[in-house]
Amino acid sequence: MSITIRRVLARTLSSSARRSKDPWPLPHTPQHIASTVTPSNVAPPQPIPRPNESIDTMRARLVYQSRKRGTLESDLLLSTFARDHLHTMAIPELSEYDKLLDESDWDIYYWATGNRTPPDRWASSLLLQKLKLHAKNEGKVVRSMPPLS
Repeated sequence: MSITIRRVLARTLSSSARRSKDPWPLPHTPQHIASTVTPSNVAPPQPIPRPNESIDTMRARLVYQSRKRGTLESDLLLSTFARDHLHTMAIPELSEYDKLLDESDWDIYYWATGNRTPPDRWASSLLLQKLKLHAKNEGKVVRSMPPLS
């Protein structure tokens, strides 16, 4: 085999990975944080009016919405938060949590983990402070999705 053919084969059969941009960056990487930012000129979402919704129905809906977010990271964070805190929340705090769930999954996740600064409308929220404390998991509790019961 000639030297030229060996060099061509070595280049095409190389075991080293090609360096190209990953289309699906991992969470917490600078690329992911930058690619999931909600533009600042987008108005906050308007909640769906639910007149005459009972507090029990509201709690059940918020549990479901906390579990079914679209990303596993948000599902796990919010479903365990809902399990631990929804039963003690009064109607005003439940309404605030309902508004929070209308935000983008990655925004909520990165606000809670401290990787992104929340907008002014959430900057002084006591509810978001509770969620941040929950996300820190200082007790090192192994978390899994709670049952739907």
